[in-house]
Amino acid sequence: MEVNPPKQEHLLALKVMRLTKPTLFTNIPVTCEERDLPGDLFNQLMKDDPSTVNGAETLMLGEMLTLPQNFGNIFLGETFSSYISVHNDSNQIVKDILVKADLQTSSQRLNLSASNATVAELKSDCCIDDVIHHEVKEIGTHILVCAVSYTTQSGEKMYFRKFFKFQVLKPLDVKTKFYNAETDEVFLEAQIQNITTSPMFMEKVSLEPSMMYNVVELNTVKQVGEGVSTFGSRTYLQPMDTRQYLYCLKPKPEFAEKAGIIKGVTVIGKLDIVWKTNLGERGRLQTSQLQRMAPGYGDVRLSLEAIPDTVNLEEPFHITCKITNCSSERTMDLVLEMCNTNSIHWCGVSGRQLGKLNPSSSLYLALTLLSSVQGLQSVSGLRLTDTFLKRTYEYDDIAQVCVVSSTIQVEG
Repeated sequence: MEVNPPKQEHLLALKVMRLTKPTLFTNIPVTCEERDLPGDLFNQLMKDDPSTVNGAETLMLGEMLTLPQNFGNIFLGETFSSYISVHNDSNQIVKDILVKADLQTSSQRLNLSASNATVAELKSDCCIDDVIHHEVKEIGTHILVCAVSYTTQSGEKMYFRKFFKFQVLKPLDVKTKFYNAETDEVFLEAQIQNITTSPMFMEKVSLEPSMMYNVVELNTVKQVGEGVSTFGSRTYLQPMDTRQYLYCLKPKPEFAEKAGIIKGVTVIGKLDIVWKTNLGERGRLQTSQLQRMAPGYGDVRLSLEAIPDTVNLEEPFHITCKITNCSSERTMDLVLEMCNTNSIHWCGVSGRQLGKLNPSSSLYLALTLLSSVQGLQSVSGLRLTDTFLKRTYEYDDIAQVCVVSSTIQVEG
């Protein structure tokens, strides 16, 4: 009968601890009115409690700090820090000690050891210490694998490993919406929700645009010549609260006139979010490249460059249109027709030749019109015909203008 030998105990002991900042101690205040049976007993006990704030004993938040009692939560974008200690529990001198720490994720295995050098010897009751750091960039299951190899005095090579499994959670829920303006501008609305159980201080939420765009943040208002955040001076985001950020992207001048290029651009940029929790622990997330649905302008695009907000009834006013050949290959020969509607009347000759328009080129056109009806009126009735293909493009509801009685003075 074969008997397995007893498992040999290792001379070295491995300890792994997560490094986190302490938290503020909280207590539950118990108080009563003086006319109640306990009288001033509860109030006096709270004043004598060293964990309460002097003069504000009824506040739950104290001045003391408490060390973490458990592993806690790790969120995407935070820095995972751990203390690794290898202690020689034996009375022997151990040689050629190598301590290695790897982090296994769902997609890769990372070496986190600060040094991969072998320690020549470790005397009895001595230890080897190491602190590792890693910015967490994946959610899901992570396994910290700590391996120790060494050689005993008798020359025997020993090796053992320990596994520490933890979950990385998602701290923020980010949703985006795109709005394509007629002027080639793109507006981005970003909704950011705190889905953790503690408040966050939003240090920075910025948009890094793609190479074809410049970005303007629309999250501040001008007060006394300075930009003040629309969220106030203390930009805290409470658990499950959502905040909306708005950005305007404008094509760079060198790309603004290339209608065919801007038309097909779908990659806008990426959001960079930085926050702090508890005692200043920092987290950072960068989204993947944000993509929009490219607007479909067809072969010819007509957009308004200038139009007044308010005009007088039955008085001519001027608008400026921009006509762009969105084709990258074909030249167009365009004819402009102006069709009156029930309220809008065009001034000038309809059916005039605009001439040839080369691919990806634009021309500007000044037009005059008037309105015979008060109120908010829609500018409609423009028709462009390509004489080469005998194809007509109709443009209605181009813009809206407020028409008021001529007795009301319109501000310039």
